[in-house]
Amino acid sequence: MASYFITYKPFGVLTQFSGEGPTLATLGEFPKEVYPVGRLDKDSEGLLLLTDDKSLNHQLLNPRFAHQRTYYVQVEGIPTPEALAQLQAGVTIQVDGKPYRTKPALVKLLAEAPTLPDRDPPIRFRAAIPDRWLALTLIEGKNRQVRKMTAAVGFPTLRLVRSSMEKITLDGMEVGEVRELSQEVVYRALGLTGFAKPRAGGSINRRS
Repeated sequence: MASYFITYKPFGVLTQFSGEGPTLATLGEFPKEVYPVGRLDKDSEGLLLLTDDKSLNHQLLNPRFAHQRTYYVQVEGIPTPEALAQLQAGVTIQVDGKPYRTKPALVKLLAEAPTLPDRDPPIRFRAAIPDRWLALTLIEGKNRQVRKMTAAVGFPTLRLVRSSMEKITLDGMEVGEVRELSQEVVYRALGLTGFAKPRAGGSINRRS
């Protein structure tokens, strides 16, 4: 029987079970074969799924299946409509030392900051430089992709929090909390039944 866990990864924790500094092992005890599906950088926060289900791992990490991940992104400066359009259409970033064009994304400039726990340590406040929050939904997860994307359009990322993977969300979770879920709950929330077929074209599903 496969195991499934979600956790609210804190800032500064490595997305691995060994190494120097805080790791996932500091959040609790997990079965030996469980590993994180995808990664969050040490300086990123938010939703992380851990499992020993190899089929699930393949489907979530392959952009052909177009699973959506939504991030709250605090950026330095006030993004222009042109910058938002670029992020939505796709921008060129460096991946493994080569140019890579990101897939279309959903981008929304938020009127107010999302309700999130304070970060420890907090983002350095600079009165002379404004900042804004975006909600950014991707169907892929290249190394440091969100940070590279916002930098490419001139608005560096200050804070990054993954808020959801399809219908699995951080709602009601505390930083560092771990929850075990059933396979039924995970597969239903991710829109899977057994081994799902790819969505046509692997494009973003623009929900209303």
